[in-house]
Amino acid sequence: MGLRDTDVEVRGSSLSGQTILLGVSGGIAAVDTVRIARELRRHGANIRVAMTHSAQRIITPLAVEWATQGEVITDWDGNMEVLNEVDGILVAPTTRDTMASYIHGLQHGPLMMALSVARSRNCPVMMVPSMHLDLANDPVTDDVVNEVRKQGIHVLWGEENEGKRKTPHHEEIVARFAHHMNRSKKNRRDIVITLGATRSPIDDIRYVQNTSTGATGFALADEMYRHGHDVTCVAGVTSVTAPAWLPLVLKAAEPNSMLKELQVLAKDSIDAWIHTAAVLDYLVERPAEGKIASQQGSLQVDLIEGVKHIEALRTVCEGSVRIGFKLESGIKQKDLIYRASAQIEKAGMTAVVANRLEDLGVKGKPRGYLVDSLGSHFVLEDVHAMCEAVRTFVERGV
Repeated sequence: MGLRDTDVEVRGSSLSGQTILLGVSGGIAAVDTVRIARELRRHGANIRVAMTHSAQRIITPLAVEWATQGEVITDWDGNMEVLNEVDGILVAPTTRDTMASYIHGLQHGPLMMALSVARSRNCPVMMVPSMHLDLANDPVTDDVVNEVRKQGIHVLWGEENEGKRKTPHHEEIVARFAHHMNRSKKNRRDIVITLGATRSPIDDIRYVQNTSTGATGFALADEMYRHGHDVTCVAGVTSVTAPAWLPLVLKAAEPNSMLKELQVLAKDSIDAWIHTAAVLDYLVERPAEGKIASQQGSLQVDLIEGVKHIEALRTVCEGSVRIGFKLESGIKQKDLIYRASAQIEKAGMTAVVANRLEDLGVKGKPRGYLVDSLGSHFVLEDVHAMCEAVRTFVERGV
């Protein structure tokens, strides 16, 4: 059965089981309410909406009800009981008047009452201002925003564009909101994720490089961030764009520089390591300086075996959750599981995601197999299943 126009494609579970009040105040940015609402639903949120009278002049409650498939409160005659049932509040867009009214406890409408209730219940709230640049740069606005933040509200500004401080893209708003909602839960971890391809220079402009887009690593980083974890990415060469909301992406294109970066990070208290980077097994022994001249016949490049990162980090990462990734080709499934188990034993890993090159991207083939330290293995049907399985291991700890 195909999707109905009111349905959404589920993309994650970071807001599953949570009732979210979407507050919509005045301003032209209210036209993005439909996109924000549907994005919240894609990540599992059950939505209620409170709209100010000014917002209803920009977008109709009917359109918002269609997008949320939930109740839209527009005045005091709505069902006010739902204000006591929400797990978090996202106000997008947020006017300066809304923020100032919150500070002073004004009650001119259901949205302001909901915010007052949230304050008394210590309910997570995120506000996303949108206003002209001259108003955003008014010192009074700074005072208002600072006071709101002092009261525990997370304020998310967008970039300056066309003389305005516009709201960020709806995907970024929901990702940051999910992180804000989940960061205070139990078992939140400091996580390092390696990703992408690595390369070794032949000369100053040519390289030996393996293949990896970085998509798997960024998908895992996004999953972990949305669920409230503190994520640091160490990225080699990638061909996909990093999600704009990831807090820290360090670049390290060469295997040895990546290893040094990881060794520095290991000096801090890291709870979990996820090694998705494709680290070169063989490096150029003696890179040439400058550029090797072309049209000189055959070129011989001597390769030497590189350091295995997961083995080199075993001692400094002891006591942490460690998830490895292993790609093989031309072997049977049972041999793939055996080699993954051998890697766990040799490098002291918690688990390994193993897959075969010939299975990648093939319809009907699993994304891989998660093998744990006891030798058990689980089929990972797709990227979503892989992300959830890895996150389960990380949150469970060692």
